[in-house]
Amino acid sequence: MAPAAAEQSKSRLRILLMPFFATSHILPVTDLAFHLTAARPDAVEAIVATTHANASIVHSALARREPSIHAAKVKVTTYAFPAVDGLPPGVENMSTVAAADGWRLEAAAATESTMRPAQERLIREISPDAIVSDLHFFGWTSVIAAGLGIPCPLFSVVGIFPTLATWRLALLGRVKDAPPGGSVTIPEFPGPEISLPVTEMSDFLRNPPVFDPEVGAQYMMLLKSSGFIANTFVDLEREYCESFDGCGYAKRTYCVGPLALPMPPPAAAGAPDRSACLGWLDTMPAHSVVYLCFGSLTNFSEAQLDELALGLEGSGVPFLWVVRVKKAWEPPVGWKDRVGSRGMLVTGWAPQTDILQHPSVGAFVTQCGWNSVLETIAAGVPVLTWPMLFEQFITERFMTRAISIGERLWPEGGGVRSTKYEEHELVPAKAIAQSVAKFMEHGGAADAARRRVKELSPKAHAAIAEGGNSRGDVHQLIDDFMAARAPAAGTT
Repeated sequence: MAPAAAEQSKSRLRILLMPFFATSHILPVTDLAFHLTAARPDAVEAIVATTHANASIVHSALARREPSIHAAKVKVTTYAFPAVDGLPPGVENMSTVAAADGWRLEAAAATESTMRPAQERLIREISPDAIVSDLHFFGWTSVIAAGLGIPCPLFSVVGIFPTLATWRLALLGRVKDAPPGGSVTIPEFPGPEISLPVTEMSDFLRNPPVFDPEVGAQYMMLLKSSGFIANTFVDLEREYCESFDGCGYAKRTYCVGPLALPMPPPAAAGAPDRSACLGWLDTMPAHSVVYLCFGSLTNFSEAQLDELALGLEGSGVPFLWVVRVKKAWEPPVGWKDRVGSRGMLVTGWAPQTDILQHPSVGAFVTQCGWNSVLETIAAGVPVLTWPMLFEQFITERFMTRAISIGERLWPEGGGVRSTKYEEHELVPAKAIAQSVAKFMEHGGAADAARRRVKELSPKAHAAIAEGGNSRGDVHQLIDDFMAARAPAAGTT
């Protein structure tokens, strides 16, 4: 490197971003790195740190931003993933691990003695001016950062509503006191009253781990000293953002989303690299197709996949169904012939942002992952909800109760739903067919929900554009990092 270039690189604010080992975390963290670089290209050097097997996901996310020069300026570095009993070498992502072994990867990622050594070596080698840490690593990365005298805000891949609800339940909810099969109302929570059955809560809420009070107090003190970054925008969650700020959980909240925006333009009709499913959508009337995709972590049984297939068949509604399964599955005998050209089944990956932007898509059946929430809002598409894991049941309430952009696919009282797949009752084909058909009927719930989500869509795009609230918070985050660096620079 030439002396002038080396000096310029040294003078830049170096921000190290450390995502958890799931694609749903890596993508928004990489998007944040892009926005930080794009905001101040001559002043910021963003570096995404992940394990060797996950680096390709970062590179693919940056390639999606091409030909932007800012994407090319984001750097990628790697560290070794630890050897974990029961996990084959190279299995370092929640979407590639066998369903039965997902807990091994998640436990390893959350264990300080397992993850900290390699991460700390990398941090000290890079010597960043600030660290943006995923929730899974916050405990020890914040301690390392404090020792180095640099800020380390926590990055959340979900919005303020599910975050605030989860923290309220954890701190005040007395979930363990709920009777078997009971529900808990989220305490001291703004907006409409929200209750959740205990089965729909994450395991750490049902069976909270025992923390050393002193360690817990230390972590809260570090969070309050650095801040909290959320992939959301204020106009989407204003009431909940204000409540979160009022709780004093963090020194400052930075709402910087939707980070996936601006979306690249959809591939033009006839383009050689255009997905076949988009060509199929071209043949369908406006708002007529139900799009189904449940993310990379959902674990459906073969019996549930069969019921879903039969339910879509029975609905009479055109559908595009993306199936991501970790073992081979075939729909019921004769199903493809009976469905014919009314439905399209895609196995593996599909261009979700392009699909949601397509005018023929009239509804999105989603597992309520936060990235999908933001994508469907940006595209202006209403939802039918089918949560399965983690905070998704809480996020469902946000979509169906707080902002009213959709409905539950399986109506309340239909059966037991659970964050644990072994507790989750089979959703029958008849219920699926009825919900999809009713939602999509002319003048039905989808039309009303579409009007509401269409009001939010331009606000999502405006938030991340020049002059928007989220763009302003990206700049504020950089300013705060620079202010923290200035005193340190003066003491060296």
